[in-house]
Amino acid sequence: MTNRERVLACLNHEQPDVTPYCIGFTDGAYRAMIDYYQDPDFAAKLGNCLTVLDTGGQIAWREVAPNIWEDEFGVQWNREVDKDIGVVCNQVVTRETFDDLVLPDPRDPRRYADYDEVIRNRNGQFVVANLGFSLFERAWTLYGMENLLLDFVADPDFACALLDRILEFNLAVIEQVCSHDIDAMMFGDDWGAQRGVIMGPEMWRAFIKPRVRGMYQAVHDHGKFVFIHSCGKVDALFPDLIECGLNCFNPFQPEVMDVYDMKAQFGDRLSFYGGISTQKTLPYGTPDETRAEVRRLIAEIGKNGGFIASPAHAIPKDAKPENIAAMIDELQNQ
Repeated sequence: MTNRERVLACLNHEQPDVTPYCIGFTDGAYRAMIDYYQDPDFAAKLGNCLTVLDTGGQIAWREVAPNIWEDEFGVQWNREVDKDIGVVCNQVVTRETFDDLVLPDPRDPRRYADYDEVIRNRNGQFVVANLGFSLFERAWTLYGMENLLLDFVADPDFACALLDRILEFNLAVIEQVCSHDIDAMMFGDDWGAQRGVIMGPEMWRAFIKPRVRGMYQAVHDHGKFVFIHSCGKVDALFPDLIECGLNCFNPFQPEVMDVYDMKAQFGDRLSFYGGISTQKTLPYGTPDETRAEVRRLIAEIGKNGGFIASPAHAIPKDAKPENIAAMIDELQNQ
C-alpha cells in the first residue's frame, strides 16, 4: 500500500498493511535530533504518511521587531521564550474598532502558490491543507481570551458577530483550498485545557458547534475528509464532532483522556491521530518504555484501522533524543 492508501484505509476504518504515522517537531527537538543522528536531512527519511500544506502561504508571517512576529491578521506574537508560536502581545479588535476590522484576503493566490507543485510531487502521500487558529483561537487572538469568554456571557451578540466574520473568511479559504486535489482539510482550534473544555460543553455547543458544522459541511461538499487539531481534554465533544462530520481527531492526548477507552467508544465512527505521550513518555520515559507504548497503540488503537500514529503534539524540546529515536524505529519497522 502507498502511504495515501494506508491513511484512506484508516479513515474508512479498514485495516492497512501497517499503521500510518506522522511525526512533527518543535524547533528545539528538531535541532536535537539533527545532532543525535548527525544528519541534517534526517526528517526527509522519516517516512511520514501525511504531506501538510499551509493556508497562509507567503503572507502568513513577518518579523516586525526582534522576536516579535506579526501574522496576517495583525496579531503580534512575542517569541522570546516560545520560539515556535509565541505569546500574543497586542489586541487587534475592540468593540469600538470591530466595524472597521478588515480581514486578510482569502483569495490571495500567494496563499496557495506551492499547492500545485506539492500535489504533483505527492509521491503516494496523503495531502492535508491546514487552517490553524480557525475559529475560537482566531477570535481570542484578535480580541483577547478573557474578553471573548466574558462576552460569551455578557455580550453574546458581539461574540457571535466576531465569530461570524471569521467564519466568512474560513469558508472562502475552504472554497479556494478544496479546488485543489487535496485529500483533507485540518482545522486547528484548541478548545481544551488539561481538565476539560475551556468554555464548557454547553457554551461550545452554543457558540462553536454551529460554525464548525458549517465548515465541515463545506469540506465534505467538495468530497474531502475533515481533521481537527484541538489540544486538551475535549472528549466530551466527540459525539457532537461526529455529528458535525468530523473524520479524524488530533492530538489524542493520553495524559488527558483514556485513549483505549476512546477507541472502544468512538472508534467505529471516528479516527484518531496522535496518542504517543509528549508530556510523560518521550521526556521522562526510557527507550524500552517508549517502544512498548508505541507497540500497544499500534496493536490496540490501530486494530481495524482508524489510527494515524503520532506524538500527541509536535515533539517538545525536553523530549529525550533516545526516546524519539526509539519511537521512530518502532514506527518505521512495524
